[in-house]
Amino acid sequence: MTQSFWLFGSRLTIVADRTTTDGKYDLIEGYFPPGTQTPPHRHTRYSEQLYVLEGEFTVWVGKNKVVLGVGESAFIPMGTPHVVAALSDQPARGLVVASPSAFAQLIEATGTLNENEEADLALFMRVSNEIGDETLGVPGDLP
Repeated sequence: MTQSFWLFGSRLTIVADRTTTDGKYDLIEGYFPPGTQTPPHRHTRYSEQLYVLEGEFTVWVGKNKVVLGVGESAFIPMGTPHVVAALSDQPARGLVVASPSAFAQLIEATGTLNENEEADLALFMRVSNEIGDETLGVPGDLP
């Protein structure tokens, strides 16, 4: 059963997680309304692959900026600072594979069911720390 949560303006749907993949990966569908941008961050315990289903994502992987359209993807190695953004005037939708599994745990623990409800930042930081994620700035900052 898939579950959807809102986290920092994006709707994240957990398609598969540690319970169905033996902990090997998470499969997340992300919907980013226009203008949505993650803060700069890095994952110290898992890598991330983003595949674009709809719209356009601008992704900074370290200092490298790429604009991805439908059917394109980007690999974000473990430990690499990055930002994912939907900067056009259209929403963007993509699939993320995080390997090994950890990202879904963060979404489930800190996401909200209501789009207008603010995430608990203290909880987000605590769970991020537990899974080895590091926030390196605020939305709008670049790596």
